Amino acid sequence: AINNVASSNSFGYDPATTQIYPPHYYMQWDKLRENVMEAIEEVRGELKDLHKNINDQATQHIHNGEIILTYAFSSTVEWFLKTAAAKKRKFQVIVCEGAPHFGGHAMAKSLAEAGIDTTVIHDAAIFAIMARVNKVLLPAHAVLANGGLVAPSGCNIVALAAKQNSVPVVAVAGMFKLCPLYPHEGQDTLNDLISPSSVVDYSLMGDPVLSEVEFVNPVHDYITPQLIDLYVTNIGGFQPSYIYRLLAEYYHSDDWD
Repeated sequence: AINNVASSNSFGYDPATTQIYPPHYYMQWDKLRENVMEAIEEVRGELKDLHKNINDQATQHIHNGEIILTYAFSSTVEWFLKTAAAKKRKFQVIVCEGAPHFGGHAMAKSLAEAGIDTTVIHDAAIFAIMARVNKVLLPAHAVLANGGLVAPSGCNIVALAAKQNSVPVVAVAGMFKLCPLYPHEGQDTLNDLISPSSVVDYSLMGDPVLSEVEFVNPVHDYITPQLIDLYVTNIGGFQPSYIYRLLAEYYHSDDWD
């Protein structure tokens, strides 16, 4: 498809349509194919080394004797923890089960098989256990322009509990998750609502009380930048306040102004 676009003559000047499209549409792009292929290779190279560059920082953030809490399942967080364990760091991991999808069960099983001391807890026990935790590691669905985090549903509760107990919250994410959007819609930012069937059985909806209840099952949570202490990315660690600068480096101003 790229070759077809690059070799087509659709960028030629057509007097009949000069008033329809902006002037740059009619410019000749002799190196379009070359530039597009170069950009694609750059992205492929970044994704190839993504987890290696993140995992190389594991021992800077995970220390012997620490108790680390994480939420549900994330391959990025999983490899981050396994890398630290492979480098002889002895620590304990507490995994929140992540209801109603219970991704934490798979996460705990994988970490335990790697020889990491792992405990699974109910989501309702997050606040009670937080006083024993040294650090929170959260996965990322997207990192917003203001430094906020879009993470799996339930992570906001973890971040609020950590803030109350002065526990540092570290989000692990690749730079390809940096997003030039601002959270204008609060918790609805970049969110999706899915069927509540995983929360309540449809057979119960015949109950006159339950039939009047509105069940909401969001896929993600929005976490404000004030609740995040550090982003660990494939190019280093950054505070949320620095995300705007990374945005200027990774996106052309036309994409987010």
